[in-house]
Amino acid sequence: MSSFLTLDQINVTQQNVLVRLDLNIPIRNQEVSDDTRITRALPTLNELIKKDARIIILSHFGRPKGQVNPEFSLQPVARLLTEYLDCPVHFASDCIGEAADFAIRNTPYGGIVLLENLRFHREEEQNDPYFAQQLAQLGDIFVNDAFSCSHRAHASVVGIGDYLPIVAGRAMQAELMALQSILKEPKRPLMTIAGGSKVSTKLELLTNLVSKVDYLVLGGGMANTFLLAQGTDIGESLAEPDLIEQAHTIIAKAQENNCTLILPQDYATPDGAFKIMDIGVTSIRTIQSALDQCQTVVWNGPVGVFEVPPFDKGSVAIAHYIAQKTQEGKLVSVAGGGDTLACLNKAGVGDQLTYTSTAGGAFLEWLEGKTLAGISALLAGGSQS
Repeated sequence: MSSFLTLDQINVTQQNVLVRLDLNIPIRNQEVSDDTRITRALPTLNELIKKDARIIILSHFGRPKGQVNPEFSLQPVARLLTEYLDCPVHFASDCIGEAADFAIRNTPYGGIVLLENLRFHREEEQNDPYFAQQLAQLGDIFVNDAFSCSHRAHASVVGIGDYLPIVAGRAMQAELMALQSILKEPKRPLMTIAGGSKVSTKLELLTNLVSKVDYLVLGGGMANTFLLAQGTDIGESLAEPDLIEQAHTIIAKAQENNCTLILPQDYATPDGAFKIMDIGVTSIRTIQSALDQCQTVVWNGPVGVFEVPPFDKGSVAIAHYIAQKTQEGKLVSVAGGGDTLACLNKAGVGDQLTYTSTAGGAFLEWLEGKTLAGISALLAGGSQS
């Protein structure tokens, strides 16, 4: 990968610094169920505070579809951020215009203001040049610290770089360096575990992976479509029959590339129904035996409905085994995506893998070898004028 600028190469003192974060965090009853994205933003924010920058945070929250919707306001997140930092986080009721200008003018250097949800403006997702310019006018420097949003060609990720210099925040810097060092030339044999409910969301990924990995483990609802393609009775289980042909193609491609495809051999089902909710003991052992042969594992997506006990047993067992092998120095392990991280945290091993990524879609596209729009903008360095 070409080099990119970081906070080490730019003077931020007494500057208005726009910081793109991903604060699209799960909040229920004013409580955050997973604060990983907040805690990973703290090194960048604290560094900018110490350097006496005026910090202007940009983020989206949910899918308000280009309209103001109080349900998707970032105001509660401003209050939450204050609890994590040593300074109050001011809030602006809009991300552009007079409301944003007023809030920024009234925030001192060394202080923070969080602007309202970018997606209240449909121009954000359209990467509208004028909207990007309105955002850029609020700052002197743009810091992208949101790898998890960097696969999206949105105004606050890409367009803003036409008007401001772009540097990587500390979380972005760590993410890119880790993924590059681990995945550019991974130690082999290499296993990928792909879970989740639908083949359709990961079809391109699976097609690409079978020519790149030595073992491909499928779990969750997507595995059911492959079982169906092999003629296995899956009862009432979630599947996508219209993708059986594509499943056949992936199975054949795996054989051509000497990729060992591992599908569930036994299952956990609810009482009174034949509905696959998790992998069984034999399947867990098969995956563990394959892990014994591997030097690197990349995991994206639980292998069962881990949110509903006891159907978390398969995912938790795999999480424990990967963590154990990693801690023993026998395995390089990378996991990505919100559900995967939640599963690791549920197993109590969230900090025991080599690297965990908060990104979902961006992590998948990185694995597919795609060029991420936000990373391209970062590498270009933005407008230096």
